Amino acid sequence: MKTDIEPGVVVIGAGVVGLSAAIAAQARGLSVTVLEREAPAAGASAGNAGAFAFTDILPLASPGILKKAPKWLLDPLGPLSIPPSYAFQIAPWMFRFWRACSARHVAHSTAAQTALMDLSKAELEPFLTQTGTADMLRKEGNLQVYESQAELNASLPGWKAREAHGVEFRHMGAADMAAIQPGLAPRFTHGTFTPGWYSIADPKLYTLALADHFRAMGGTIERAEVSGLHPIEGGVEIRTTDGRTLRAQNVVLAAGAFSHQVARSLGETIPLETERGYNTTLPLDAFDLRTQVTFGGHGFVVTRLSTGIRVGGAVELGGLKLPPNFRRSEAMLEKARSFLPGLKPAGGVQWMGFRPSLPDSLPAIGRARATPRVVYAFGHGHLGLTQSAGTARLVADLLTDRPTSIDIASFSPQRF
Repeated sequence: MKTDIEPGVVVIGAGVVGLSAAIAAQARGLSVTVLEREAPAAGASAGNAGAFAFTDILPLASPGILKKAPKWLLDPLGPLSIPPSYAFQIAPWMFRFWRACSARHVAHSTAAQTALMDLSKAELEPFLTQTGTADMLRKEGNLQVYESQAELNASLPGWKAREAHGVEFRHMGAADMAAIQPGLAPRFTHGTFTPGWYSIADPKLYTLALADHFRAMGGTIERAEVSGLHPIEGGVEIRTTDGRTLRAQNVVLAAGAFSHQVARSLGETIPLETERGYNTTLPLDAFDLRTQVTFGGHGFVVTRLSTGIRVGGAVELGGLKLPPNFRRSEAMLEKARSFLPGLKPAGGVQWMGFRPSLPDSLPAIGRARATPRVVYAFGHGHLGLTQSAGTARLVADLLTDRPTSIDIASFSPQRF
């Protein structure tokens, strides 16, 4: 097979994590090429809610989710669902998820998540300035709404945990909520506002801007689907599905929901699953939205982007191959119409994307077992945008053999 290129670093994946890591490596003086199976921002980086959710430190795997899950799973269009045809295949992952819901595991995951969130927040604005994207940042906060005092009370242990980790928030009643976000249905009687919740003007446009910056600084993005990695003397051999063989001194695997398939070629079985996220993006005049609103009891958010009003969220654990079930998007939009009575639902564009998720809600960041020349950076679930700048810093540290900015033992790809 012909060897086409021999760059210093090949990054696999042109989503927000992969491109952020590529830019961070480039800034350290490394020659970087990005390989992408489709196009930049083609996956979850395009259709997410656009939030830098630095206050979202509690893992999805928690005792609280265990209490809610049975009820949710009975509703095929609810906040959490597993298609019956996929239930057997996902059973081992669900067992690991159940184990990660213990109090001990949750405390460990929360501490690790907080460290990564703090790093990501500290890195974000310098990264935006470096890449010329600072004008896309918004600091409008997030309003979590509740339908009763009892629902608010049930959330208090989570807020207490956030408070212990320095997260700023304030609980409020209907009048204060209306001052922040007019137009909520009367059924929402209580809320919690977190001012430290940032967002980006549009996640797809942001990711495409990162691609443009990377190219402008001398980087190359090529379309190629990687089928396998193989350690060689002094580097890594990269095989693509079209028969090419490339070689690089180092490789960063940041291919999102497809990453575990590539890692398997190195002899590692990493329990990555797919949170299939759904949304509908409405025209900008669909609603006068002033902050991101989270309907936690129903598993979705409503976000104002520069390109429209996005209604989306929920978790469908259905893998990579099943066709989209856009009834989920329709169900969320119907609820949003009820929860925001002034919302105009016409003219929406539906979307479904794959969010790479590990059972303990922490990403895999670290070196491959087979070779230190492969660095993993995937599995961020619904926090890929949020943790992209921090992950990029850690990847650049590993590529240049510097001490990492935080302890990454909790994110070890071999922890399973």
